[in-house]
Amino acid sequence: MQQASLNIIIADDHPLFRGALRQTLETIFDQIAIHEAGALEQVGEQLEISEDIDLVLLDLSMPGVRGFSGLLYLRAQYPSIPVVIVSASEDVPTIRRCMEFGASGFIPKSLSIDAIAQGIRAVLNGETWVPESIDLSAPYSDEITELVERLNTLTPQQVRVLMMLSEGLLNKQIAYELSVSEATVKAHVSAILQKLNVDSRTQAVIAAAKIEAGQWQSISVKN
Repeated sequence: MQQASLNIIIADDHPLFRGALRQTLETIFDQIAIHEAGALEQVGEQLEISEDIDLVLLDLSMPGVRGFSGLLYLRAQYPSIPVVIVSASEDVPTIRRCMEFGASGFIPKSLSIDAIAQGIRAVLNGETWVPESIDLSAPYSDEITELVERLNTLTPQQVRVLMMLSEGLLNKQIAYELSVSEATVKAHVSAILQKLNVDSRTQAVIAAAKIEAGQWQSISVKN
């Protein structure tokens, strides 16, 4: 890839890691504009302000994110912008699920600068990338495959509502947080239940938890 001006968002809630990754990127690319975000909401703000973002480097664990929900939201809301997960996890099921939810790549934080450069360049060239040592060929159960497909049908707002359901928020609390009416929230909840093929809010959260490898808490919420 030709060295060109790049706009990249680093989304991680640890300032020290953001600084280290910024230095790494500035070492790799001669001309680059780096934007930092410490929460998912800030990522959205950056994407709304800048129309020429080339790549988002997203941590799985940060404020406003539960498990894969941040990736789900960004892929649904901004489908044309590639998202690469940069995570301390090197768990193969987690990496595979990230890729199935639309990530363009997965970069473990333990990788060398050369490997990080290889991954980012591959994604910027339109490829998908995971470390060569990662084997993603192991089959899933039919139940997990179906749940992944169903979660991929949620709209950005439905993803946000499901995140809030998992936190135990009531409809009126969700309505306040999203600045919408309770009727709108009820409509979103009904759509979520239908898309996930479940009968209650509790079952929706549990269904999501099954594919989150323990990252999306399986907690009880009011029906």
